[in-house]
Amino acid sequence: MMKTLLCATLFCPALLSVSACSNDAPVSPETNHAVSDADEHYDDHDDHDDHAGHDDHDADEDLDGHDDHDSHEGEHADHVELSAEDAATAGIRIAFAETGQVSGQLELPAEIRFDADRVARVSPQVEGIVAQLHAGEGDVVTEGATLARLNSRELAGLKADYLNALSAERLALAELEREEELWEQKITAEADVQSARAAFSAADAAREAAENRLHAVGIGHGVLDRMDEAADGALAYAYVTAPMAGKVIQRGVSLGETVSAGGEPIFVILDDSVVWADIAVYKEDLASVRKGQSVTLQRGDGEVLAEGKISILLPVIDETSRTATARVIVDNADSALTPGQFLTARIATDQAQPVVRVPSSAIVSVQNRTSVFVPTDDGFEPREVQTGASAGDFSEITSGLQTGDAFVSEGAFTLKAQLEKDAFGDGHVH
Repeated sequence: MMKTLLCATLFCPALLSVSACSNDAPVSPETNHAVSDADEHYDDHDDHDDHAGHDDHDADEDLDGHDDHDSHEGEHADHVELSAEDAATAGIRIAFAETGQVSGQLELPAEIRFDADRVARVSPQVEGIVAQLHAGEGDVVTEGATLARLNSRELAGLKADYLNALSAERLALAELEREEELWEQKITAEADVQSARAAFSAADAAREAAENRLHAVGIGHGVLDRMDEAADGALAYAYVTAPMAGKVIQRGVSLGETVSAGGEPIFVILDDSVVWADIAVYKEDLASVRKGQSVTLQRGDGEVLAEGKISILLPVIDETSRTATARVIVDNADSALTPGQFLTARIATDQAQPVVRVPSSAIVSVQNRTSVFVPTDDGFEPREVQTGASAGDFSEITSGLQTGDAFVSEGAFTLKAQLEKDAFGDGHVH
């Protein structure tokens, strides 16, 4: 009994050591032999130690093998395996990073806007009912052209007041002339002459007041001079005219509708022969932008639509977008630009410096990291880079790529697509 207890005490640690290495690891024949000898020769401690050491060595080998497996798994970096022949067939081209000028231009978003001095919002100057419409949306009108005719009781009343005042003034003038003639003949008293002069002055003031009220609602001298000859009912005619030449871009009334002075505009006229290009300038770029710099306005496909110079740099930074506004006044006689259109503005900053640059098309986003593809022994892998300014078809690389480093100059999107395809196919990227 004592022998059994002693053997258990001596050999339990060795068994636990073997078990701790791996639950799935089989026990070696040497270990079984050691345990058997312990039952028969409990006092042979040296043999036990040798076998225990051998078991520990086997366990270390198992652990080392596990570490090697983990290291092998860590070697699987993101990459696309592709032979040189297949790469050439796929249109993939290799180039070497070089220095060049990039930061001499800024690429900033711009929006085409109305020239505020060339927009007219036309409202009627008297209350009335729309009787005729002479222009609609899309029509091109000249300055002074009739847009609509209203029937206005208000205008008819103003014209009647003017005609009454004009008639009273004529009578007062005739009376004054008669009294002055009698005064010269010593037939009338001087007091009568003074009274006639006062009456004429009052009548003249009343006529002038009535005339000014008509001028205030847009009635000119040409209409006033012909008013005595106006056809029956024509005194109620109020004409809405165009204050400037341009295109009608909005008409807000219909026939028979009642409109009032000071209400919503019933016509909006735009002269788009000149427009504004408002450029959003980020805070970090403000130091590089100033009045007088040349600007090229381009569409998304790179087509140049207009060129100009910065005419004003507004000093206020928008609280929402955190940008300032640089404005270019653009000649748009050919109507190539449309208000509300978004373009890319290229600003020549005159601060060009040699930097490492690559074609902008070589830069892709891989797993939300800005990257370029570089060649490896068996294919290609993405390398994260930091970008700076862009100009033309090139972008500055501030880190991640040095002059002379090989990179994929054409076909980066093909490699990215293959990388994503591999990731989707087996759950991880090769």
